[in-house]
Amino acid sequence: MGYRVGIDVGGTFTDVICVTPDGAVVLDKTPTTPDDRSVGVMNALAQLAERFGLELGAFAAQLDLVAHGTTTADNTMIEQDGAPTGLLTTDGHRDEIELRRGYKEDIWDPAAPPPFAIARRRARIPIPERLDHDGNVVLALDEDAVRRGVQRLHKLGCTSIAVCYLYSFVNPEHELRTRELILEEYPDVDHISLSHEVLPKAPEFERVSTTLVNAYVAPRLAAYLDRLSDRLREAGYTGQLLIMQSTGGVMTPEYVSSRAVTLLGSGPAAGVLGAARTAREAGIADFISVDMGGTSYDVGLVRGGEPEILTFWNWRHRYYVDIPMVDVQAVGAGGGSIARVVAGALHVGPESAGAVPGPACYGQGGDRATVTDADALLGWLPTSGFAGGRMRLDREAAEAAIARDVGAPLGLDVTQAAWGIERVVNANMANAVRRVLSTKGLDPRELALVAFGGNGPVHAWAQAQDLGIDRVLIPRTAPAFSALGLLVADYVVDLGRAYVTSLDEADPLRMERLISEMRDEADKELAPANLDPSALSVSAYANVCYPGQNFDLGVPLDQGAPDVGAVAERFHDLHEADRGYCFRDQRPLLRSVRLVVRGATPEPAAASTEGTITDLATATTGSRDAYFGDGYLTTPTYDGTVLAPGVRIDGPALIEEAFTVVVVPPGAHVTVDEHANYDLRLR
Repeated sequence: MGYRVGIDVGGTFTDVICVTPDGAVVLDKTPTTPDDRSVGVMNALAQLAERFGLELGAFAAQLDLVAHGTTTADNTMIEQDGAPTGLLTTDGHRDEIELRRGYKEDIWDPAAPPPFAIARRRARIPIPERLDHDGNVVLALDEDAVRRGVQRLHKLGCTSIAVCYLYSFVNPEHELRTRELILEEYPDVDHISLSHEVLPKAPEFERVSTTLVNAYVAPRLAAYLDRLSDRLREAGYTGQLLIMQSTGGVMTPEYVSSRAVTLLGSGPAAGVLGAARTAREAGIADFISVDMGGTSYDVGLVRGGEPEILTFWNWRHRYYVDIPMVDVQAVGAGGGSIARVVAGALHVGPESAGAVPGPACYGQGGDRATVTDADALLGWLPTSGFAGGRMRLDREAAEAAIARDVGAPLGLDVTQAAWGIERVVNANMANAVRRVLSTKGLDPRELALVAFGGNGPVHAWAQAQDLGIDRVLIPRTAPAFSALGLLVADYVVDLGRAYVTSLDEADPLRMERLISEMRDEADKELAPANLDPSALSVSAYANVCYPGQNFDLGVPLDQGAPDVGAVAERFHDLHEADRGYCFRDQRPLLRSVRLVVRGATPEPAAASTEGTITDLATATTGSRDAYFGDGYLTTPTYDGTVLAPGVRIDGPALIEEAFTVVVVPPGAHVTVDEHANYDLRLR
């Protein structure tokens, strides 16, 4: 067995986790390369190879697996630099995407601008054609109109085309013919997205929105994955490249390139999966997962050991994306978040200094005050030996930036200004957690906190105090924890088929046939993975709602032809448990059937530690002054890499790992558990 590597590309750093042939877990980081993120990925692999005393080619030849989490789809939407996109749609539905079901993020602002247009109105072409709700042709496809529309889109410079016809999810004949016509008129078009392939179900707005987003991001994603695949092959890697999806599963580049929309929000999903695994080992089933990196702060909820999967109302970058997603909410709060004073008030984030130029204390040209600068000034971070010994922090530069940007405008000394930055960013993060929990009616005091990311261990204690949480679990691999989540993710194919009818009138044999068709499709998609059939698990669901509702609930189905009466009862029970009420005298509606096929991947061993020292005096590396809100305290520092399981350290203390610091405040204590993770107790 060779090396297995997980790679997570963040806004500031590219994180890698490597499981060696003997089961050891090694982590590393390298700055992200925004112009071409595949360069940063290869830099990270080269660093790993160097740590093992190997040339990159020799290391690549010994790789069994590379699993990758990419933010390319999200970055494309954020930066609004996707492919010039056109839309062919049923005549009369040209403006569906702008009507947005009447949804407006800020209902109290009449001047709120609309979202950026993926397809300008002139690039949305109405096509005479019509199917009824049973898929019968009411008006034949006007092929001449399609040809004229494609020619117009070509002249407008559109290189990606979305096609969304009414009821094509019941009968795809018109969309399939349209693809043939597009290729005849515009053979070198970069990408074509057909709505019945991207989202084969109703409603109409959700389908056109999801299809447009897919068409917009797919060309850039495909180009990135092609570059990365080529670089890996040139380096000597011959194995599979797996890409994390928003469902929390991985699949091949060929699969995700045509379904680029499934990668939105996929990066944070890996962290939640890793957190669930680590918490399970520690006996924690219900917790909040928080990932504080250099740019963002991602919050996920795990109950019963399983991440929350959101199957409706998934808005990403102001567009609706109707696909299942691990429910992770993000705010712009990270180590690189920039602090500034606006109209006499201190703001921190969402703007970030990123990897380039980075915080002022990095000494790489950045001169604006950031959270990391405050961390360094308050003594939480070491000035030497930072980032695995590759970087020395310039505390004087951090002090100058904070004094200029925050202290002077607010009339505060530099320590008060730095503490103010910490209080604001911690409040922003705590409020993000409260927003997530409020929708579930949960009390944070009844949950644990699993904190990771390069900055998570530094700020976890303050977040827990603000939320009233007593227990915090910090994984030993926290700085690159999302990369570890990539290695514990299963293969996942998630498919759906529309079937709109009253549930009590649904044909069980038709439902069974739809499930069988999806299973055949899933088997074809999973075939390149060469999975053992015993490693596959199959789950089928009926998506059901009450008349007049916009959102479904997925009701698990048994094997074979479903008992629609039993499905109705399960739906009522689920609705009551999830939303607090049900209407057992109403006739539920069946909207679609869903199939999820998972292929298990071998999990790496728990992160091991070479630490054997139980004597704290031996593990102590010295002390430095650290600020905890009431003056500086002389705080002992420890080498976390040598600590053995069972060691307890009372606060205040600073436990230094290669790429982070576990901050233990006064009155708290931390124990190294049997898996070498830090179990922090605040009371």
